[in-house]
Amino acid sequence: MKKIMTIAAAVFFFAAIASADDRHVDVNRLPETIKTFLNSNYPSVQILYSTKDDDLIRPDYNVALENGVKLEFYNDGALKKIDARDGVPSSLIPVQIVQYVKGRYPDALFVGYEVDRKHYEVKLSNRLELKFSKNYNLIEIDD
Repeated sequence: MKKIMTIAAAVFFFAAIASADDRHVDVNRLPETIKTFLNSNYPSVQILYSTKDDDLIRPDYNVALENGVKLEFYNDGALKKIDARDGVPSSLIPVQIVQYVKGRYPDALFVGYEVDRKHYEVKLSNRLELKFSKNYNLIEIDD
């Protein structure tokens, strides 16, 4: 009986996670840190849509801008990821990473940037993806 209850609880838990879905969030209801980020970095760009992922463990926010930029933010409003085919502003990327990339790939644009607890990752217009440790040391190149 104990085994059946444990299995039932696990099935219920995973079903709840699987049913988590993105739902529309009015721009005015985004966390202040996200609104401040958008106003500072994309002041004249219209927001096409914003959603909140209702994940039970770590919900996050997604924002799409009219210029094609897609952003993801952690639940606390901290930046998680940017995808921008026309280029991510280098001011949003740590200086050490910008210097490394500009020194080795001077013609490449940043078209993606992701922040994780353990690393940073940048995608370049030359199709390279570079992963850096939190100490800004290169740890992986994916082409």
